[in-house]
Amino acid sequence: MSVRVRRVYEPPEPDDGVRVLVDRLWPRGLAKDAARVDEWPKGLTPSAELRRWYHAADRPYEEFRERYEAELSAPEAAGLLDHVRELAGSGPVTLLTAARSPGTGHAAVLARLLED
Repeated sequence: MSVRVRRVYEPPEPDDGVRVLVDRLWPRGLAKDAARVDEWPKGLTPSAELRRWYHAADRPYEEFRERYEAELSAPEAAGLLDHVRELAGSGPVTLLTAARSPGTGHAAVLARLLED
């Protein structure tokens, strides 16, 4: 299973496979045709409350990860996670995020869960 995380602002690459935007809001300043997003499952993203909690102060990443994984166990999110897992079973999947540090955000949590 091949899952990777990239910034949505980086140009698409031929080996991206299915490009999945994992942010709740469309990235600022990015044209939809330039992004070449194949899927946008908004129900996989952290809740607004969790995002505000995490960014409001210097919160520990591990606690964010635990809270986010708990949100992903809800039926809608779990179904979307299974769908992306099926996509990854058929070929490469690239999780796209506008986050400046994609390796330490919610996209990294998703990537780890998809590879398990």
